[in-house]
Amino acid sequence: MATEVNFYHLTKSSLEDALPRLLEKTLQAGERAVVLLGSPERVDALNTHLWTFDPNGFLPHGSARDGEAERQPVWLTHHDENPNGAAFLFVADRARSERVADYKRCFELFDGRDEAAVADSRERWKAYKAAGHAVVYWQQTDRGWEKKA
Repeated sequence: MATEVNFYHLTKSSLEDALPRLLEKTLQAGERAVVLLGSPERVDALNTHLWTFDPNGFLPHGSARDGEAERQPVWLTHHDENPNGAAFLFVADRARSERVADYKRCFELFDGRDEAAVADSRERWKAYKAAGHAVVYWQQTDRGWEKKA
């Protein structure tokens, strides 16, 4: 079965603004997530950010530093792994996963203000399509996310 790969073209906000909302929707849908980032420093920074981004809310998550991966609904990592049995994979910072087919859905988030990231995303799009995955493009607008053809 093909994985649905959703490209999120960030033009109005940063990963730190967009990702928590997508993760909240994931948890509301009863799913688990792996967030694959480009470096251990980014994992640490995002881990801290997810504890503080909403003073009135709580987004349960963890990383290798926290341990107990199997108990974490959202797992932050810079390794291509799925220790919490997630069905959703979020990829950012131009990290790469060779295991996309193991997930129900994959979310590629990229900075539209970074020309190299945009070019890299175009190559990924082609590779996912060639591998038979269902590919969807979402562009950020003033009204929110708009699905594009």
